[in-house]
Amino acid sequence: MTRSIKKGVYVDERLLKKIAGKNPLNTGTIKTWKRACVISPDMLGFTFGVYNGKVHVDVFVTEDMVGHRLGEFSPTKKFTKHGGKMQKELEQKKMEAEINAAKGATAAAADAKGSKK
Repeated sequence: MTRSIKKGVYVDERLLKKIAGKNPLNTGTIKTWKRACVISPDMLGFTFGVYNGKVHVDVFVTEDMVGHRLGEFSPTKKFTKHGGKMQKELEQKKMEAEINAAKGATAAAADAKGSKK
């Protein structure tokens, strides 16, 4: 359930104090453990080190992130691929196809360059 409208959004006061009056370009990573803190327009351009339970993940705040929470951009669980042997074979075939396409493109470019002379 979302936070009540009458309570307003949760923005950590200590975090706002850390960025108050500072230039985002000169300020390094600001470490925080407040994953529930909502990103406000004041935070634009700053880089926050959001703790995910193991390490601080750097999150550069952009205009699209305003209104979201800091924790949304610092995943807490590591995704491992689905599938086993069959998935591995499919990925290998895909890589081979990409390599062949790249070789074909460079060969075509070399032929076109040679025909111009």
